[in-house]
Amino acid sequence: MENKYKPGDTVYARASPDVELMVRRYIKRIYYCQLPKQPDHKDLPFFERELL
Repeated sequence: MENKYKPGDTVYARASPDVELMVRRYIKRIYYCQLPKQPDHKDLPFFERELL
């Protein structure tokens, strides 16, 4: 299974499309994203179907 987004890509969550996220890593079908303006914030996990 090929992942759709690569580390460093900018994505948006379907639940809050006004918040920009950056993909940090992809492990076992889960994307771990961070807020680019808050790099100290914990990574946020998302499934591919939850991202735009």
